[in-house]
Amino acid sequence: MNGAECLLRTLAACGVDTCFMNPGTSEMQFVTALDRVPQVRGILCLFEGVCSGAADGYARMTGRPAATVLHLGPGLANALANFHNARKARSPVVNIVGQHTTRHLRHDAPLTSDIEAIARPVSAYVRTIARVEDIASETVEAVRAARQARGVATLIVPADFSWSEAGERGWPAPNDSAITVDAARVRQAAAILRSGEPAALLLGGRTLLAAGFEPAARIAANTGARVLANRYGARYQRGGGRLAPLRLPYFPEAAQARLAGLKHLILVESAAPVAFFGYPNSPSLLAPADCALHVLASPDENGSAALMELATQCRADSLTIPPPELPLPDWPAPGALTLDAIGRAMSRLLPPDAIVAEEAVSSGELILRHLAAGPPHDHLPVTGGSIGQGLPVAVGAAVACPGRKVIALEADGSGLYTPQALWTMAREHLDITVVILANRRYRILDIEIERTGAGKPGPQADRMLDLASPPIDWVRLAQGFGVAARCASTTDDFAAALRDSMARLGPSLIEAVLS
Repeated sequence: MNGAECLLRTLAACGVDTCFMNPGTSEMQFVTALDRVPQVRGILCLFEGVCSGAADGYARMTGRPAATVLHLGPGLANALANFHNARKARSPVVNIVGQHTTRHLRHDAPLTSDIEAIARPVSAYVRTIARVEDIASETVEAVRAARQARGVATLIVPADFSWSEAGERGWPAPNDSAITVDAARVRQAAAILRSGEPAALLLGGRTLLAAGFEPAARIAANTGARVLANRYGARYQRGGGRLAPLRLPYFPEAAQARLAGLKHLILVESAAPVAFFGYPNSPSLLAPADCALHVLASPDENGSAALMELATQCRADSLTIPPPELPLPDWPAPGALTLDAIGRAMSRLLPPDAIVAEEAVSSGELILRHLAAGPPHDHLPVTGGSIGQGLPVAVGAAVACPGRKVIALEADGSGLYTPQALWTMAREHLDITVVILANRRYRILDIEIERTGAGKPGPQADRMLDLASPPIDWVRLAQGFGVAARCASTTDDFAAALRDSMARLGPSLIEAVLS
């Protein structure tokens, strides 16, 4: 078989059965090989940033890598922003990038570039295949690297290797399990929690799933420790009476207040908390200066197992913690549409086990607060802060979990970075409801321009934050991509649109015009 077919068959053998792709001339062999390798589902995306974001969303929901196929260095460059988010989310992705033929590279053709250099900042592993005979083994190694590093593994494939004879497919390498935690660190954490000094657990990674933070809740009940969540964890299970740690706030002052008084902060699959940006006269590190940081489990280790052992050592493993009593918010009052009304309506209309892909930094917090009292759901938040992840991540989550409703809670400014994702939603008939929070501004920058001491914006500066002249018509934009859409500017309109969308399969969009 040729190299492209060998690579796809090896991916399938290794459990990689989904490929988000935007191919070009150098990848045409991969396109035709899809018909011979039905075990791999090819999904076309109109922009490479949708490919990378969708692979991120897929990995967050499954823990398994999807593949991406991109065209040369410029195609990879278009995907970098959402690969940055995938790196911060620690999402395994096998990123296949086509290269010019080996004899053509020396001529410096228009699309020639240093693909390895472009890939390295966002990749845990980068390899250019040197011999066609190595395609199978190199593909196995790339899958292994993506899983072990929980990151992007970039494999660069010269075009002539794709059409040349490559031999038989490769065989999967054994799966690597999470590294076990040093027992001495568990004992140290138990001693800290028994000391009576103010302490908190900061959870990240897989400990933000329900099974991970249940032992943390027992530890807190028996020791008085606080339990907090890293704001930028990749997947957060909440709602439905689940025990859930408090997320650290976005702005540093509020985060510092949440951490105030602590003498010990125990990190569980999480880095130390830092501010999103550096501000004038504001510290970057959020924990108190006299707070000691301790690692119970690194992001590469099994934090859930460490918490279970810590609960045993704190004599909390047999405690029964009652679920939190969060009353369902009242139905929103009629009138102009507000974030509060959106949150109240969503908390009542969200179906059980929905997935909320959220990219709404200035608008999402109030909505998410109401959703905490709603049905059980998964929250896929912003991880790396590179704009344009919300719609593509929703695509990947819907492909990964076809039986679950996905809601993309998206700011209008952020959504305009990757609107091409709407076309893939329509083409693949994905069960996604997109809620565009339309305030017609880069609202977060209204806040940041003041926080950074940049001064009061004048007319020209204000034009750099304004999205209302001309206004973006999201309804027509979505319809142009094949997605049913409607506009809502009142509570009643929004509730009716959301109710209809929750009751039907397939993609739809609600432009929620905020008052």
